[in-house]
Amino acid sequence: MRIGELATAAGTTTRALRHYEHEGLLTSGRNPNGYRVYGEHAVVRVRNIRELLATGFTIADVRAFLAYLDRDLPPRFGAGDGNTCATAMAVARQRLADLRHRIDTLTALHDRLADRL
Repeated sequence: MRIGELATAAGTTTRALRHYEHEGLLTSGRNPNGYRVYGEHAVVRVRNIRELLATGFTIADVRAFLAYLDRDLPPRFGAGDGNTCATAMAVARQRLADLRHRIDTLTALHDRLADRL
């Protein structure tokens, strides 16, 4: 499928797909006229990339999950089924710790502002 078809099927933009390819998260072939072409598996990969990004991971974080992007992501990363590597789990734990820190910081800011009202 061509880039526009993949973008539609995966619910994203062609610009995002080019970015994922530039970052090494997605690969394409080229047809004789130079257009990017993708296999059917690319739809699952792009949806998984988007899900991880929407969960708070960065592009760099998503690289830890490369081996798992072409199949359905497990509902829980640490489900104990052997489908998630230690690196991916470490990245997920670090991202969760970062989010907790941000929440604590914003909660303190909220409380200071609320005290002034």
